[in-house]
Amino acid sequence: MKTLDIESVRAFVLAADLKSFTRAAEALDTTQSAVSLKIKRLEARLGRRLIERTPRLVRLSAEGQAFLDPARDLIAAHEAAIGSFNAEYHRLVLGISRHLVGDNLPILLKRMNASDPTIILEMRVGPSYDVMATFDRGAIDAAIVLQHDDGRRGGEVLREEGFGWMSAPDFTQREDEPLRLATQAEPCTVRAMVIKALAATGRPWTEVFVGGGVTTLGAAASAGLAIAALARRVAPSTTIDHGPRLGLPPLPTRQVMLYSNVSDRRSRAALKLLAAAFRAGA
Repeated sequence: MKTLDIESVRAFVLAADLKSFTRAAEALDTTQSAVSLKIKRLEARLGRRLIERTPRLVRLSAEGQAFLDPARDLIAAHEAAIGSFNAEYHRLVLGISRHLVGDNLPILLKRMNASDPTIILEMRVGPSYDVMATFDRGAIDAAIVLQHDDGRRGGEVLREEGFGWMSAPDFTQREDEPLRLATQAEPCTVRAMVIKALAATGRPWTEVFVGGGVTTLGAAASAGLAIAALARRVAPSTTIDHGPRLGLPPLPTRQVMLYSNVSDRRSRAALKLLAAAFRAGA
């Protein structure tokens, strides 16, 4: 009877989810070569090729795809067994910019829970400046925000977030009318970025919808009510970037930053996984 090394299975699942050996290594706090070796040993143990390796992408083979869900179940069962005796629950309070929370949130939460089901995640979503003010007061353990132009030092850069002028494919805009916009309420740094970009080109605009997060802006954009400046990573799949068609100015990228005050091993591990997922574009 074959037995499997749980850490090798974990490395495989992370590499499959994050589509990168490098990001899987970050999440596991190890090296890319160590992840590759674990997966090779797992493949040798199973006698199956699980991953098709290419220079730029990790892609599952047909056998790897078939193994992925059972591998997740194995990890979940292992974590449940480990935590069955005197499991100590631990709270991690995370603040996150409302511009960074979209349809990908369930996937991120599922991965974090699979990594450590005894962590109670308290998530607070709001404008980046509010999240950072809460972090500075010590009311939250970590913050993931869009970088402000305020000279703040420190923090960890997770990725460069690109924005597009998103709306439904059938969105129409008459040339003689101001651009119809869906925005966040003031003050909002992304809103300010949009207005600055339009002002630089002399493009008239009018605000027709004011939302309270990506979900509401995405709904307005998906309905074709207006154009919303959304991070492409979290924009609804029912929207497209109308910028080139409408001659709208390119929007600058913004750095996604992680700030953390955590020192305990479990919280650090959870944040490493979350950071790796953001870097992978998940």
